[in-house]
Amino acid sequence: MIMCGFDRLRRSAAVVAIAVAAVCGIGRAAGDASPWDGNDRTAVRLIAGSSGAQEFIRAGIEIRLKPGWHTYWRYPGDAGVPPRFDFTASQNVDTVRVLWPAPRRLTEEGLSVIGYAEDVILPLVVVPRDRTKPAMLRLAIDYAVCERLCVPTQATAELALTGAPSSHDDMLVQALGRVPRRLALGEASALAVKSIARESASTPARVIIEVAGPANVDVFAEGPSPEWALPLPTALAPSAPGVARFAFALDGAPPGMRYEGALITITAVMAGEAVETVVPIP
Repeated sequence: MIMCGFDRLRRSAAVVAIAVAAVCGIGRAAGDASPWDGNDRTAVRLIAGSSGAQEFIRAGIEIRLKPGWHTYWRYPGDAGVPPRFDFTASQNVDTVRVLWPAPRRLTEEGLSVIGYAEDVILPLVVVPRDRTKPAMLRLAIDYAVCERLCVPTQATAELALTGAPSSHDDMLVQALGRVPRRLALGEASALAVKSIARESASTPARVIIEVAGPANVDVFAEGPSPEWALPLPTALAPSAPGVARFAFALDGAPPGMRYEGALITITAVMAGEAVETVVPIP
């Protein structure tokens, strides 16, 4: 939810001057993309998309990465920090939803992390307060990029969104195609989470996940809130041809929280496709 912005207009006795200033403020960020904000390791910009007949406007956060560097997914894994977004300075914006293209497992100083090792576009669904007026989207982002060392990074961007056809529409469609599809547990699909079971014989207890998919499928598990830090699932021997198995220990819950019944998100990723399933821990 977008909170009240902190953009202030200097008061003037001339009404015309106020109107001109407002128009110029939108004009400075008009176009299909904001300027890049960053350095030789990484940079960020906003890109505009079209809306068609929808009540929302498509947009995106484009993150550029120097070869050999990576950044993190919404759940970073064994190390790292996820990006944090602040849209509160936006104008005529009701809500902004960030979508996440499928990540991959990366190795970082002997640890397994989840993220992106190439340039990435995070699609945005922007709902204006008044659909008849442009939305001024303002972003402040805190994120980290890593090679051998990890570097905290901040960037800002602003862009006026009108919903008109954009030269970045194709890029946004491609980025949306990389966002995992939401499936129910056991739903029939070439890639799907088939089952989840609790194995209490081990110490600590662990969760077994079965996934319909090829041998190179990977799986990630997220807790119900950012305070959870579930271990990355590890691959087990397949239970049958075309069925991959993974396990993770029941560890990483916040103090006082129960595992049983907690809703977790399981994301299964393979080349060119990804799905996610929300399911309670047995």
